[in-house]
Amino acid sequence: MIFRDNPVLTRELLVNLRSSRSFLLQLAYVAFLGVVVYFAWPAGSEATNQVGPGVSQRLFNLFFLGQFFLVALVAPTFASGSISGEKERKTYEMLLASPLEPSTILVGKLLSSLTYLVLLIISSLPLMILCFLLGGILLSEITRAYLVLILAAGTFGLISVACSSFFGRTSSALVVSYLVILPLALVTVTVTQTDDVILRDFVSIAVLPPWCLAIWVIVGLMINRRLLFPPDVGSEGKEVVDEEEEMKYAVGVVIDRDLFPDMLFAPAKRTDLMPDGTNPVLDKELRSEIFSQGTLMLRLVIQVSMFLSIPLMAYLLFLRPELAGYYVGYVLMFNLLVGPVFSSGSITQERERKTLGLLLTTLLQPGTIVIAKLLASARVSTVLTFLLTEQLLLAYVLIPELRDRWWTLLIFLTLIAATCLMTSSIGLLCSALSRRTPVAMVMTYLVLLVLFIGPVGLVWYLQGYTTLPEERLASLTVTSPFAAAFSIPIPSSDDGKPYVPSFLGSTSLDLPASTGIRVPIWAAFLAITPVLILVLNVLTYIAFRLRWWKAGMTI
Repeated sequence: MIFRDNPVLTRELLVNLRSSRSFLLQLAYVAFLGVVVYFAWPAGSEATNQVGPGVSQRLFNLFFLGQFFLVALVAPTFASGSISGEKERKTYEMLLASPLEPSTILVGKLLSSLTYLVLLIISSLPLMILCFLLGGILLSEITRAYLVLILAAGTFGLISVACSSFFGRTSSALVVSYLVILPLALVTVTVTQTDDVILRDFVSIAVLPPWCLAIWVIVGLMINRRLLFPPDVGSEGKEVVDEEEEMKYAVGVVIDRDLFPDMLFAPAKRTDLMPDGTNPVLDKELRSEIFSQGTLMLRLVIQVSMFLSIPLMAYLLFLRPELAGYYVGYVLMFNLLVGPVFSSGSITQERERKTLGLLLTTLLQPGTIVIAKLLASARVSTVLTFLLTEQLLLAYVLIPELRDRWWTLLIFLTLIAATCLMTSSIGLLCSALSRRTPVAMVMTYLVLLVLFIGPVGLVWYLQGYTTLPEERLASLTVTSPFAAAFSIPIPSSDDGKPYVPSFLGSTSLDLPASTGIRVPIWAAFLAITPVLILVLNVLTYIAFRLRWWKAGMTI
């Protein structure tokens, strides 16, 4: 019954796998991998016998890392809305009232969420075998890689379903899923990609499977119990959150609107009339919107991010101060995960609440509404992100190597602020172009991956296959804040030379005109980011004004 005649699984698979988007996505994914193999394949009829094992191993590692992070990033998008989506569609109570057992519902939701992801993984197997034909790779390595991928997909998917069962909104479940999954993904990659073959095989075969099974059992029992004794069902009136009542039972971080720094992103509720000239949309978004579903998601985000920052601060700032850019990379990654949550639903949630038409027909101009949405989302994500810079400020006060280069702190802070505004602008544009919040959020994450992380991975990959100078390759990373953070020169305490990450190659780039002038990557990023932000907001204004014009034509 759980697997064969599961109505939840059958319904979800019929809806998802028969859509045209699933076929197009799989075609695009396989075509992309095919293009990578085509350009990485050595030229010549006898080149496969002449190529060294390092080329095939590098291509194999690229495939594995790409698919692993694909699993880590895509699994939550498929699974985090499995149960919270039922709550948003008002079908959650009907599902619980059916004769289905909680275990049947859990298995159906989990398998339906991961089936398409597993299909994508398996569809890459023929291309992975081509790496084996180049030589230097054993079939056991390919088997080990796919074992790790399948275990990771099951673990990450189950964690996402658990987060979906605890939250009433898919956006909240998605961001908490990412905060839990990405640290696990980084640890898994570190131990499974080590150069020690014995340790790598031991961890992949003897350690990961039992640990994953233990996580599956524990998380599965938690979800099963929550579905059996659901605390979040009842009358529609329970959707109205009483902040004072919620704070009585809050554990850990407690958000108080009247205290600093909480007042920066959550001002106190207004008890008087708004002054003349106040933007009503901005006032409403800041004072009410982020608390409309309770404070659990905000408190978890703050607690998890602060907990992870402690060991990272100890190693990257105090033990290895030349790696300060990596800690800034952690702060940027946090904003990449959290920023879209507050911006990609700014306009789509108005549509989902059936209030977009009312908003468009008010006396407010489209530009006023767009600016209010941007400022509200950017303010919340920026304040949450800058909470993690306290450790950076402490390091610059206590560590002489960083204190002597105090100007780099200003660059780091400017870099973080520009990234916060960039993520909010991209999320707002995707929200204006989409009809549903989950779609807008996935679009936002994809655009951020292409602009922020994709260039760094592309440069790392091309270093072994091109004769272009490193300064020319560095020009590909001008849209990545991570490359900008790594390019800021922090001297090592051992030899006093600035630390340059091996995957970055160069920390500067040549100007297009052959003038011989080199520009640091961070300077190029800070120069191009304002232009990109302006273009994104103009496109958002145009998209929103088109909807405003259509709404006016219907009156």
